Amino acid sequence: MNIIDIILKKRNGEKLNKQEINYVISEYTNDKIPDYQISALLMAIYFRGMDDEEASFLTSAMLNSGDTLDLSKISGVKVDKHSTGGVGDKTSLVVAPIVASLGIKVAKMSGRGLGHTGGTIDKLESIPGYDVSISEEDFIRQINDIGIALVGQTKKLAPADKKLYALRDVTGTVDSIPLIASSIMSKKLATGADVIVLDVKVGEGAFMKNVDDARKLATLMVNIGKLQNKKVVAVLTDMSSPLGMAVGNSLEVIEAIDTLNGNGPKDFTELCVVASAELILEAGYAKNIEEAKELANRQIANKEGLNKLVELVKAQHGDYLYILNPSRFEKSKYVYNVLSVKEGYINNINSLDIGNASMKLGAGRLSLDDKINPRVGIVLTKKPGDYINKGDIIAKIFSDDVLDKNIYNLILNAYRVEDVYNKVPLIIDIIK
Repeated sequence: MNIIDIILKKRNGEKLNKQEINYVISEYTNDKIPDYQISALLMAIYFRGMDDEEASFLTSAMLNSGDTLDLSKISGVKVDKHSTGGVGDKTSLVVAPIVASLGIKVAKMSGRGLGHTGGTIDKLESIPGYDVSISEEDFIRQINDIGIALVGQTKKLAPADKKLYALRDVTGTVDSIPLIASSIMSKKLATGADVIVLDVKVGEGAFMKNVDDARKLATLMVNIGKLQNKKVVAVLTDMSSPLGMAVGNSLEVIEAIDTLNGNGPKDFTELCVVASAELILEAGYAKNIEEAKELANRQIANKEGLNKLVELVKAQHGDYLYILNPSRFEKSKYVYNVLSVKEGYINNINSLDIGNASMKLGAGRLSLDDKINPRVGIVLTKKPGDYINKGDIIAKIFSDDVLDKNIYNLILNAYRVEDVYNKVPLIIDIIK
């Protein structure tokens, strides 16, 4: 078996078998195939695609390229949730505690933010003392003890994916649906959960810009899950406007706490309830989706979800008093109001622009080595559907620097204001 024959086979539109894909991933991970040949193969896949079985073979090869988590020592059904990346997306901070408060085991590994999208780990680290790097032994023990652990991804999980992604990034092959699907699923399956809910974002602030491509990606990931004997549900959600009101690390944690107290933004609460309900249903804790939603709403109303977040933070050495009293979070040096220059209905708030503005404030990073300022960010005070007048405050900028007019204008111009409001649904589709 040699790499040139495999490149030619895929270039000619033929299907690669399991042995060929295993050979490529194994040899490349061990530095026995050079980047330029894998680049050629990636480009062939980009143009020729892969069927579901090929993508499943690729997923398996990547997840087996490193360590996999053995969760067999944890009793009961293990669940996980993953988002393809959005602006203001702090969903895991609400969904995981809600689900765990019902006795469902939540074993979650999350990543850091890069570019205009935020990362769950960065948000958790805005809570003083919170340890995202507990050992695998402590991870399993904690889930058995309190039903939940939320940590950073280890470098030993799916190392082939890390190598391939870096290469895709510099060869123009990032936006290949089978490559995206296998990248996401290799990391998720390596963490050992029985049930996975995927929040697939669609729109300006998302990786997938249109619904058709997002649906193809979601369907492929669900099918990969089935081929790997896992229950996978994909929820397609709109990311043309930011989710919730807060964008920025500690600001988003505060909004997650508000939501678990029953005071969250309507759109964010809706998504949290839907995602929680799908996990509850697939884990076998409800007879139907309506009952599952009732359970999720109940865990917000009775504060059991909030109590589980307190328990999680305490277990991972964070200062849980911040959860009980969010006013403890450190404040930014300055707060600036963004004032509307138009009158009418807000139809859209460009997520990409808001995400980039937040990153420029210091809430995000351009490279993984950049340091994040947990205090800074943006809070939207008006959302799509709201009628605004000239001079109304539409957003607040939380900054440690004197006002940057370029950031101010980026936020101001992100608002699309028109005479009539055309509502866009938050939940576009659910694929099982």
